[in-house]
Amino acid sequence: MTSPGRLGSSAGQLPALGFGAAPLGNLYRPLTDGDAEALLQAAWNAGLRYFDTAPLYGFGLSERRLGAFLRQRPRDSFTVSTKVGRVLVPNEGWHPQRDYFIDAPAFEPIFDYSYDGIMRSFEASLERLGLDRIDILLMHDIGEKTHGVSHEDLFRVAMDGGYRAMEELRRSGAVGALGIGANEWQVCNLAMDRGDWDCFLLAGRYTLLEQGPLVPFLERCVREDKRIIIGGVFNSGILATGAVEGARFDYEAASADVSAKVRALGAACRAQRVPLAAAALQFPLAHPAVQNVIPGFGSKSELDEVLQWMAYAIPSGLWEELKREEVIDARAPVPSDTTCVVLQ
Repeated sequence: MTSPGRLGSSAGQLPALGFGAAPLGNLYRPLTDGDAEALLQAAWNAGLRYFDTAPLYGFGLSERRLGAFLRQRPRDSFTVSTKVGRVLVPNEGWHPQRDYFIDAPAFEPIFDYSYDGIMRSFEASLERLGLDRIDILLMHDIGEKTHGVSHEDLFRVAMDGGYRAMEELRRSGAVGALGIGANEWQVCNLAMDRGDWDCFLLAGRYTLLEQGPLVPFLERCVREDKRIIIGGVFNSGILATGAVEGARFDYEAASADVSAKVRALGAACRAQRVPLAAAALQFPLAHPAVQNVIPGFGSKSELDEVLQWMAYAIPSGLWEELKREEVIDARAPVPSDTTCVVLQ
């Protein structure tokens, strides 16, 4: 990070475990407002103080539910991140994202990385959250795999007009830190040449299943003091459930190759009496560039499981075995065989 304070955290650093708020937008299954509030209260009681959301999550529903909870707490007692790059416009028609966010409100998310689009998205997020500032503002879902042939044009708009808007917001104090939230490390690496970013939220690309960003991206982040927030730590679920029937990878049904690798990971974990999910949750935190992990919580039982997995003491023999069998990259830093610290 360019400076710890620019993260916007009252402590100057993010805790190791944060709250991924996509499920508050009815991701895969509906929640009532009461369920959402009770889940957030349980997370708060457990000590979680960093919350990540986005306009996409339930077409504004996640931001509204999160804001209703956080507005009742002292503003300096928590850190919140949200995202820009999509504008929600009224539309009662079908949208592909409605397959993920059940009973989402009557809006349609439209990509807009222009200066005006970023400003409109930011102002709408402030209104839904009911907050006076955002600690971390992330440019959402840029990248070639996301946008295909439109990537180059959209990237140019994002790095010129979009970044200019975000930088103005940071200078004004309306935003504490700037970053990118994406499923593609390559575009984050490109963006480092075009702006003064504080952090990157990398979803699903540096996990127990994938270590592709190790070189050159994570090496560069260490060298240039940029911090990584890890989303999708379970690769959309398969590293939590194992390679069971219907397991998801990258939001879709897992392929045979992915399932086979997860079975190998699971077998090594069972031999060491370690839950696969505990290894998946703790693994990324060993990298010096990684600031924290933000699993998505859809229920109190899921929260309780994650807290247990974060506290699970994993023997060093597991990591040695995974490297010896070439199931994980031999260059990847691994946790020590001590209990993971959850909230510090």
